[in-house]
Amino acid sequence: MLIKRNPNGIDIPFGSEITPRAIFESRRRFIRQLAVGSIAGGALLDAFAQAPGGQKLAAKPNPGFVVMDKPTSYKDATTYNNFYEFGTEKDDPARTAGSLRTRPWTIAIEGEVRKPLTLDIDSLLKLAPLEERVYRLRCVEGWSMVIPWIGYSFAEIIKRVEPTGNAKYVEFVTLADRKQMPGLRSPVLEWPYVEGLRLDEASHPLTLLTLGMYGEVLPNQNGAPVRIVVPWKYGFKSAKSIVRIRFVKDQPQTAWSISAPQEYGFYSNVNPNVDHPRWSQATERRIGEDGFFTRKRKTLMFNGYSEVASLYTGMDLKKFY
Repeated sequence: MLIKRNPNGIDIPFGSEITPRAIFESRRRFIRQLAVGSIAGGALLDAFAQAPGGQKLAAKPNPGFVVMDKPTSYKDATTYNNFYEFGTEKDDPARTAGSLRTRPWTIAIEGEVRKPLTLDIDSLLKLAPLEERVYRLRCVEGWSMVIPWIGYSFAEIIKRVEPTGNAKYVEFVTLADRKQMPGLRSPVLEWPYVEGLRLDEASHPLTLLTLGMYGEVLPNQNGAPVRIVVPWKYGFKSAKSIVRIRFVKDQPQTAWSISAPQEYGFYSNVNPNVDHPRWSQATERRIGEDGFFTRKRKTLMFNGYSEVASLYTGMDLKKFY
């Protein structure tokens, strides 16, 4: 269940600041007491305690975006990943993504906009106050995690570039560098990896331009230095290591819709009533929590984020999968 409260009026410092350990831990206690209660809150604190002590981002927890689920451990969230640019096995990114250089890094924001921008990573960090949001992430393969992400609504980008009336979609283009990404030698997908959202989906407050997780900058294997997180869609819609954002008139040709259109539709909303051609989507396993012999939990429509349902009024979500 998503607990939605009015976040207006919260004074959040810029994310480029470094958080002292005492403040970092006090914020864990704050979100524990405020959002999830003593039992679940203890689990949340334990999850944060497993972070390895990298660069911290000053981001105030936003109680308007919290789920009641137990957070996934830092170890599980950073060692069980899909990031095909670094290999197709779940443990490949953690082993091979050390080759990724995240500075210098720039993102070009262009296309059908009145004010195109090119931003380096430091400018992106300062563009809007950073928030910490605890989101579910559901993979099309049937597993899920609960992760405390750091970022701000992608709507902040949209507001600054001022899309023209021709802009109907947003296309995300990721880095494709064979010297840094050994997985690009594989023909499993066309490179660079491209994903897209309808403009109203990208504008929704839940769509997060993400710069960190577990109180720190993003690890390389989780999409450093910047990615998108769209919590009501399957995880592959959340493009990692983004270098270009384009506002376009026509629906983008995305990597998976080119490679396997019969399996991965453009919308890719979490929908337990629409099976993948090779497996059911009705249930899932929570990584680090549900064992092999544990009964699978039911998958929720829109991954539990029912507030996005109005985006699809009148659409046949079996046809537009």
